[in-house]
This record gives sequence, C-alpha cells and structure tokens, in this order.
Amino acid sequence: MIRVGPEAADVAVARPGARVIDMTGRPMRGWIVVAGSAVTEDEALGAWIDEGRAFAASLPPK
Repeated sequence: MIRVGPEAADVAVARPGARVIDMTGRPMRGWIVVAGSAVTEDEALGAWIDEGRAFAASLPPK
C-alpha cells in the first residue's frame, strides 16, 4: 500500500500490478496497492518506496 497522491494516481495504476485501493466500497484516490508479484525485484520495490517518500515529503508539516 502506497500513497502517491491524486495527481499521480492515474500514472501509478497504469504500472504492472497496481490498482486503486477500495477498502470502503469507494475508491481511495491517491492510494495504491501493488501486488507482491510486481515488486519481487529490489529496483521495483525501491521505485515505489521512492514515489511514496516523495509524496510524503511534499505534504505540509503537521
């Protein structure tokens, strides 16, 4: 599960193994779940982690 933000959601779900999270019956725009089979390589997992970190860093401090 990764938060990429609403602006990056369409690009993110186009990647292999990715889909929008739907936990409540409504899509959670900006939140993505990635299949384990899509992140078996360190580079693939690292790319998702980097994307999530970049989005988190763009948020205002709490």
